Amino acid sequence: MTEQSDPLCLSETTSAALLFDAPWRRFGVIGDSLSLGVGDPTPGYVNKGWSDRVADLLRRVSPDLSYLNTSEIGATTARTMETQLDRILDFGPDLLHLPCGPNDILRRDPDFGEIERNLRSLYARVAATGALLTTFTLGRAFDVPSFPDWPRRIRTMNDITRRVAADYGALVVDTWDHPFNDRPNLVSADRIHFSTSGQAVLATEVVRHLAYLLERRTTSRPQALASSERAAVTMVVMATGSACTGSGAKRGEWLDGKRGGSAPSVSM
Repeated sequence: MTEQSDPLCLSETTSAALLFDAPWRRFGVIGDSLSLGVGDPTPGYVNKGWSDRVADLLRRVSPDLSYLNTSEIGATTARTMETQLDRILDFGPDLLHLPCGPNDILRRDPDFGEIERNLRSLYARVAATGALLTTFTLGRAFDVPSFPDWPRRIRTMNDITRRVAADYGALVVDTWDHPFNDRPNLVSADRIHFSTSGQAVLATEVVRHLAYLLERRTTSRPQALASSERAAVTMVVMATGSACTGSGAKRGEWLDGKRGGSAPSVSM
């Protein structure tokens, strides 16, 4: 299997078409190696992390896009605030991805109360930018056998992430039980970081969630405007030669399961 044949991946052309009306011009990412998109190369897949992939797609829609990723390998939520927060606030993002605590739970005895307080402090600071906030949950393939209670740690961390994200209206890309968790080539040799095959799927899921949000906003507007914009995505897709070219192909059809998988679960 290659990236082009992977049923869990969208092509760059299709992804850009789904984001044709994306309003974001300043994309920021903070956090750890998951935010950075670190991972071993997978044969047949572009050797690039999810965040760089998303930035490239947004830039296809808006060539003037500014992109800043301040993520650091090994960063906890507390360190993210200490070393990255000021820089990203100065950048002034209108779309910002936040960490979901993988390094916070790698301690011998994680204090989940402190982890949630730190995460809430981070969200409170960045919410003042007015940016759309996004985050992941941790997938079940992320396994550290040296901690017997690891499954409980991940479930607890994911619950915290969902709870805090909901309180701040963030977009949650939930990877906990995504089908890619069952892939033998998902993780790198270190058994922690996603390989580039996983990075490609993560980028697709971010695109699908953003597109689903845009579709919801479009369909909530007056019908005349919604019809015009929904027709526009068809023309963009057909003009670019995407795999979803065809009569009546609309963004909504891709996102409701008729074309390209089930609808994303959007927590806002």
